[in-house]
Amino acid sequence: MPAQASAAARASFAPLWRRQSAVLAIVAIALLALFRTDVAALTTIWWTSTTFGHCLFITPVLAWLAWQRRAELAQVAPVAWAPGLAIVALGGLGWMFGDAGGVALARHLGIVMMLQGAAVTLLGPNVARALLFPLGYAFFLVPFGEGLEEPLQRVTVALTMPLLHLFGVPAQVDGVLITIPNGHFEVAEACSGAKFVIAMVAYGTLVANVCFVAWRRRALFLLVSVIVPVLANGVRAFGTIFAAYHTSVEAATGFDHIVYGWIFFGLVMAATLAIGWRWFDRAPDAPAFDPARFQAVPGWRLDVLVAAALVLAIAAVFPLWSSAIAGRAQVLPAVIALPEVPGWHRVPTSTRAAWSPNYPGADHFLFGRYADAVGDAVDLAIAVYGSQQEGKEIVAFGVGPIREDDVWLRVEDLPDLAGGSVLRVSAPGPVERQIVTWYRVGDVVTTKGPIVKLETLKAKLIGGPQRAVAVHVSAEVLPGHDARAAMTRFIAELGPIDRIADRAAGMPR
Repeated sequence: MPAQASAAARASFAPLWRRQSAVLAIVAIALLALFRTDVAALTTIWWTSTTFGHCLFITPVLAWLAWQRRAELAQVAPVAWAPGLAIVALGGLGWMFGDAGGVALARHLGIVMMLQGAAVTLLGPNVARALLFPLGYAFFLVPFGEGLEEPLQRVTVALTMPLLHLFGVPAQVDGVLITIPNGHFEVAEACSGAKFVIAMVAYGTLVANVCFVAWRRRALFLLVSVIVPVLANGVRAFGTIFAAYHTSVEAATGFDHIVYGWIFFGLVMAATLAIGWRWFDRAPDAPAFDPARFQAVPGWRLDVLVAAALVLAIAAVFPLWSSAIAGRAQVLPAVIALPEVPGWHRVPTSTRAAWSPNYPGADHFLFGRYADAVGDAVDLAIAVYGSQQEGKEIVAFGVGPIREDDVWLRVEDLPDLAGGSVLRVSAPGPVERQIVTWYRVGDVVTTKGPIVKLETLKAKLIGGPQRAVAVHVSAEVLPGHDARAAMTRFIAELGPIDRIADRAAGMPR
């Protein structure tokens, strides 16, 4: 676009920009206020979680990306556009599904999509296309990627052990526990490197857009942005254990906790940037887009105030609907008791290796130990929820067989037992135990968290039993006792898990 024409466009579009931007700011504030509980939870995660601390930087980056495009944006006319309301509705629907199913990721994603939809609705398709990358980059405001922790734990162990053996450290591995002569280390979730992989994906995506034009180079840089932190984390874990072997565990871990923060991440970022530097193919002063490409007059236009009212009305429908269905709850008995199990009798709980699952939001929680005639002992825990809601979920972070920062450490998953998932855990001593887990939600018994969420969603939206019950059977691993065999016998006498769960919830069979 010639300079004279672009100056005329900026002058003619300036009043539109002032009006549309002001309305968008008001609508965005109203949306944040409408979903303030989830917004507060989201910002708390950003501020307190080491895994998602990078999300604090996403909003300033979004502002910078928009500011970087200000000269070109001034030459594009903002118009209110009805099809953008579909994005608002889709985000609201996702939020409602997340609220009904107890999935924070869906709620947070829904809020971001509603804000994106408001921008598209109030600024129009031309501006949306011009701001396509910043709008898409807003998805990094959503904390995601916790599912990477477990596989990255295994990758870290796989990288660390060969290096330890190569440098003469006599190390042994048991699941995610690495033992050396003078100590042992858990490759915990926090040590898996997931936090840096997630942050590096956000960083790599930004650099790929700002510094590259060719899509192949962008894809390769993103690949490097994932591989480098994974390899670096394996080297870091090796270095910590190697130092502990030659000094002490306390000295090595103390140094690791100091370095394994922004210093380490900064070095990884610098290394990744250095790898891609010579292949940068976008000039620093190159315009982000050509305004001449975004001058078509869109159809389905709306008055901006009408569009703003529709955005807020559509967004408000979903919390109202969610409130209407949230009142459903299973009526639970006032008092419940652990079942009698043929061939087994109640005994005091363990003082050698005390264990209890964590269900802080349960309406009823029962825990007891049983023993049989041959001296085998088994623990039984039952957690009952009349209904689930935010902060009161049967499957959530830190909720379940072991709690966050527990003395019990997850070692490995074992083969299923009687349809239940089996987890082997360890505590200082060392002490080991095995834990079998089932969940009864809706009309199914499952061991999978996603199925729990799906059944919770189904029960809330289309009806069905609202109760949710977790059942755990656990046994210590002791010399001369087969923990798995003892649990197998106990479960056989306990009876079907669905009956045990329904009886605990006061549901007749």
